[in-house]
This record gives sequence, structure tokens and C-alpha cells, in this order.
Amino acid sequence: MSSFSTSLSASVKDIDPVVFNTVNADKNVYFSKSFLEAFERSNPQIEFQYITISDGHKKTVALGLVQIISLSVEGTLKNIKVAPFIRKFLNLFFCNEYIKILFCGNVFLSGEHGISSSNDVSKTEIMAQIGAALDTVAANTKPLHAIFIKDFKAKSLKNTRQFLNFSYTEIKVEPNMIIQLLPEWKTFEDYKNILKSKYRVKANKADTKSSALETRLFTEHDFETYKDELQALYQNTIANANFNAQVLNLDTYIHLRQTFKDDFIVKAYFLEHKLVGFLTALVNKNTLDAHFIGLDYALNKSLAIYPRILNDYVRLGIEKQVSSINLGRTASEIKTTIGATPLELSCYIKHKNPFINALIKPFFRRIKVKAFKHHSPFK
Repeated sequence: MSSFSTSLSASVKDIDPVVFNTVNADKNVYFSKSFLEAFERSNPQIEFQYITISDGHKKTVALGLVQIISLSVEGTLKNIKVAPFIRKFLNLFFCNEYIKILFCGNVFLSGEHGISSSNDVSKTEIMAQIGAALDTVAANTKPLHAIFIKDFKAKSLKNTRQFLNFSYTEIKVEPNMIIQLLPEWKTFEDYKNILKSKYRVKANKADTKSSALETRLFTEHDFETYKDELQALYQNTIANANFNAQVLNLDTYIHLRQTFKDDFIVKAYFLEHKLVGFLTALVNKNTLDAHFIGLDYALNKSLAIYPRILNDYVRLGIEKQVSSINLGRTASEIKTTIGATPLELSCYIKHKNPFINALIKPFFRRIKVKAFKHHSPFK
């Protein structure tokens, strides 16, 4: 008989602050109370729940993040390679238009940001406890179509495959694109010096074409002033993305900036005093994580806004003296042109209805991520 017990909280405010130190020994920003609170406060359209797991001594040893949202089936399937008849089959069973999904993880972030545990407990046992707890949450959530547990690196799979015992199917999703920075890179010029000629020309061209842009690092006051413009540019980018689970309320940025100060970065791009683009990033230990971007696509080709944003992520990473930059998912090919390599990720999915889940499991197994050309820009 398991010595673990689980409980649910409807708000991060209901969790003892001590818990976040116990389950987050690595001091990962994404499992800090202040980070989670920023997302919860600013996104009331999402139902947040938190699974806490305690050992036989009533000490909390693990935390699981749950977000319940509604989303479009078509938007969900856009970024995966699947035969037309399979797409029609999935649409049929997922009610064609909108589905309600329970996510274990953060729908706004790409990576292992859903489950954190103490180093003193078995990760395999924790995953089994999370699997059981998710079934309990799902049973009490109506309507609900599917449960999705995201995103796990290859080295975690020996533990996360516990979810297969709960009738989940393991699927590959788009990888995170990671740039490893060398310690000797002290400036952007140092980085460019080890690029092959073709890719150095590309980096220089992006800077030259975007030279008409004025850049500014935003403060909390700037967020308030340009909130509507930021939201419009962000949603413009979301509309062009391969996949979108949910639209972030940019009030989240105000709270993140207040909490993390200069470690939360919003860099804005202006053309003749008009906001035409922005990037966001957060320093998490020794990594710079790219978050959302926004840009005016009508000007992107002539001003190379997106290539300039990628260049500036490299600049920020060097400036912050981190060892790597996580550029996230999507636009994988162009990210390889600046030195990013893919970090494979797996997720777990099941339909809430056991009968339907059994029927569609073979179709889940045939889902593949779209392939992309991988460039090798370094000498």
C-alpha cells in the first residue's frame, strides 16, 4: 500500500510557501510561488489546480501543475503530420470544434514545467501518484475531453512511462531549440566570428535591414503605456503560429517584471515611434529562456524584424553570461541557422472516455512532428 497521499488546491495562494522550497531544490524559477502566481492572477479564463503529494510523514514531496482550458481542434492539429483520414477521425471523436483539455504542465511554456519533486523521493513513484491524481481531477471536471501531460526530455522517460499504466499514449512533439553558448563569447562579434561565411552574412544582413528600428528595454511603466499594442502584436504572432493552446494575457508580464526585475526582459522595437515588434525572455538559473514575441508581419520582410529578434536573443544570452538559450518551439529551421539544435520532447495524451481512448490510441501512435531542414552554421 502506498505511503503517499495527495491533495488538490484551487489557487497557489492556498499552498504553504515552505512547499515551494521542498519540491524545488534546484531553484527552478518556473516552480516558484511568485512565478505561478503571476500567471494565475492574470489569466482568469484558465482553471488552475495544484496537486501536492505528501509522504508518510506528511511532508510535501512533489507538486503537479494543472491547467484546464478550451481550445480549437484544428489549431491543435496544425503542427503535427497526420493523414487526412486520421485528422477527420480525430475531429469526429473530439467534437469537431472546441475541446476541453486538462493539461499537466504550463500551456504557455515549452519544457518540463509541470511536475517538480524533492530529490529524496522516487521519481517513478511520483509519476504514478500524479497519474492517479489526474484521473481524480478529470473525473470531477465536466465537460472534459482529454488529458495532456507535457513536456519531457528523453532522460525523464524512464520515470514518466508510468503514465502508460494509466492508458496514456506517448507522442513526440516539436522540440525545443537550444543554443549552447561558449564561455569565450564575450560579445556578439565573438559569436559571429565562428559562424561560417554564409551564416555570418545572414546575421549581418538582419542587423543591417533592421537598422532603422529603435530598440528599448521596457519597464513596468512601459508595459502599462503600450499594453494594447503589445497584445495586438502578440496575438498577430499567435495567429501565424503552427500551434497555440491559449492566448496569454500580457498583464502577466507586469507581474513578472515586478518580481524578477532585470531577469525578466522585454525588448521593444519601434519604427518612427510606432511599436512594431518585441521579444520577451527570462533568466532561469544558467539559461535564458525565450518566451513570447510579437511583430508586425507586414514589415517583417523589409525590416527583418524576426531575424533581428533572433540575433538579439544571442546578444542577451551573452550579456547575461548564461550557458544556453532556449528558443522554444516553432520556426525550427531558421533557429538552426543561428546555431540552435533540437532537444526532443515527449508528451502523454488520452481521451477521458476509456472506450473512445481505446479506439483512437492507434491514431495517436501514428502522429508525427513535421520535419525541418537542419543547418550547421558553425565552422
